[in-house]
Amino acid sequence: MQVDVLAIAPHPDDIETTCAGTVIKMIEQGYKAAIVDLTQGETGSRGSKEIRKNELSEASKIMGLSSRENLEIPDGWVEINKENKLKVIEVIRKFRPCLVLAPYWFDRHPDHQEASKLIEQAVFLAGLKNIKTESEPYRPKRVLYSMFRTEFPPSFVVDVSTTFEKKMEAIRAYKSQFYVEGANSNEPVSYISSPAFLELIEARAKYYGSLIGRKYGEPFLIREAIELNDPIHFFKNIANEGLIYVNK
Repeated sequence: MQVDVLAIAPHPDDIETTCAGTVIKMIEQGYKAAIVDLTQGETGSRGSKEIRKNELSEASKIMGLSSRENLEIPDGWVEINKENKLKVIEVIRKFRPCLVLAPYWFDRHPDHQEASKLIEQAVFLAGLKNIKTESEPYRPKRVLYSMFRTEFPPSFVVDVSTTFEKKMEAIRAYKSQFYVEGANSNEPVSYISSPAFLELIEARAKYYGSLIGRKYGEPFLIREAIELNDPIHFFKNIANEGLIYVNK
């Protein structure tokens, strides 16, 4: 199945907490989107891989994904090696996306750091014909890096005001991981299981939304320069749709 956007992240729920608003928006605009989770999240302090599998199935339905796959790389041991590169190369070639969404390369979690590098390398290698997999060579147009815990000056911000509530609904599908009001849990208390974590997600979305004159936004970073052949047309469209300036 070919998709327009392929979001790849180390753990189930990573996409939901970072760039789900953008993924949902692309789907609502008629594009096809898929998610690939590198691991099953089995070393997490809360839940289990079986519970998280059921939760991600519910979250995927909420988001309206075309497909979701898991590469079953050991959680906590995401490494840049030939075996893992070939796994990521194959899903890129199979889905043939225009854009790949990946984690920002600076992060406190080792899996996030390594996944970012692994995905970047696999995107390049996927276009080389002499690397053989089941699918034909293919290289996406761009890798867009999404924000986890560490901030960066964004290359652009996507307005997710109309999809933010659905993003939060997808996050709350992971009842074993995040705070759900009224739910009783015997799981160990963690940073992400507190109400403060969901408040942080909303506060960050509001902050980045404010940078473009919108209620909620999701920031992205691109390594490469972007070519604009008609800057006037581009910025006229932004002026019509986005930033609000007040002359005093």
